[in-house]
Amino acid sequence: MHDYLEIIKNAYSGYFGYLIDEITRFHWSNYFYGLILISLLVWGLEIAFPWRKDQKIFRKDFFLDTFYMFFNFFLLNLIVLIALSEVAAKFLNDLLGVIGLELSDIQLVDVSSMPMWAGLLIFFLVSDFVQWNTHRLLHRVPFLWNFHKVHHSVKEMGFAAHLRYHWMEPVVYKSLLYIPIALIGGFAVEQVAIVHFTAITIGHLNHANLGWDYGPLRYLFNNPKMHIWHHGKQLPNRYGVNFGISLSLWDYLFKTDYVPYNGKDLELGFEGDEEFPEDFLGQELYPLDIHKKENS
Repeated sequence: MHDYLEIIKNAYSGYFGYLIDEITRFHWSNYFYGLILISLLVWGLEIAFPWRKDQKIFRKDFFLDTFYMFFNFFLLNLIVLIALSEVAAKFLNDLLGVIGLELSDIQLVDVSSMPMWAGLLIFFLVSDFVQWNTHRLLHRVPFLWNFHKVHHSVKEMGFAAHLRYHWMEPVVYKSLLYIPIALIGGFAVEQVAIVHFTAITIGHLNHANLGWDYGPLRYLFNNPKMHIWHHGKQLPNRYGVNFGISLSLWDYLFKTDYVPYNGKDLELGFEGDEEFPEDFLGQELYPLDIHKKENS
């Protein structure tokens, strides 16, 4: 247990230096400036090509969502990613060590021996499919849904709504994602960065005030006209639809797709959201309120 606590301690203590380095040193895989650049570009598209023309540039909760975006991406998500990945790696290695194996012994694929595009494709497909399934769990398991309500409390869509989520979500996502990804070895830092920035860009676009569906590519890539139905207050079933993260492919394959008509003026939210807290702290504490959970 002491070893695991040390891993977590070192992950947190080393993160401050990492964050300072990200802010003060520009490089192509810089997550801090990468997020800012993607956000400004997608926000610019919203301003130039607004789908809901009566929606203000500084829409409802614009600044709250912007705070969520930086809080979750830097003060939470990357710390969780670092700590969980290192703890998970040690736990899995210790577990395998009991039967005389190492992590490399159970890896099904080594992408370092493949062309870069093939490794990127495998990493992207596996991670997106696992996250699609995790997203479905967030809607189907009442305990997890109470955390996911934070994301669905958005009432006007905009790029920054992409990263409005409760701190528990990356814990669930990263925990379930680790083992499938661990079975694929040989990833380079550059490959992870490319996939990560691609997912951020698609996610921002999905939540933006844009009326795009990408034509025939809508059956492959998630898009604003499809994803807005995922946030609809009135849905055809209690568990939701259109769970795609970057790809819409999984929804079409597993029959969870739903785009009945143009959802431009769709009411967003969930049943009972009029009583949901509107401030950051209230939203973060909401799932811990047992009375509200029992009556939701």
